[in-house]
Amino acid sequence: MIDALALLDKYYPPGSDAHRILVRHSRSVAAKAARVTRCLPAATVDKAFVIQAALLHDIGIRFTAAPALGCFGELPYLCHGLKGREILEAEGLPRHAMVCERHIGVGLTAAEIRRQNLPLPCRDMAPITLEEQIVAYADLFFSKDPARDGSERSADQVRNALMRFGTDKVAIFDQWHAMFAV
Repeated sequence: MIDALALLDKYYPPGSDAHRILVRHSRSVAAKAARVTRCLPAATVDKAFVIQAALLHDIGIRFTAAPALGCFGELPYLCHGLKGREILEAEGLPRHAMVCERHIGVGLTAAEIRRQNLPLPCRDMAPITLEEQIVAYADLFFSKDPARDGSERSADQVRNALMRFGTDKVAIFDQWHAMFAV
């Protein structure tokens, strides 16, 4: 069992804005993900992994240009999942790494990456496993924006936010919401 919060401390100086924002967000996502896992049959989901992955899913934000989050890196924010994958693979956590890469929104397809000329490798980056889907779902309810103070969005607010990416993204969320709503 890994200590996810200690791993965040390794990459984010405790007391920094980035650490405070990331840990608050990650704990909120992990708490919602834990509530989801409690509603599922024990044999279907790795509950401990879901909590760890939820705590680590945004570990890559430090390397992005997101000053409002205390992050002063060079990468576009969209690349935080890919950077998180690199970090967690280097830490010997390949399963957790895939959660990082695949948690952006409800996922990205290679076709979308190509069509929108996104700064990502042209491959599918959508949640596949139940655990990946739970973390991505829980993440949709919480912003890292310090002005929101960690408040949880409603399902309708999530749908409205996803609508700008297309009705197909809303349909994926609705499918997850039918399975995971707590």
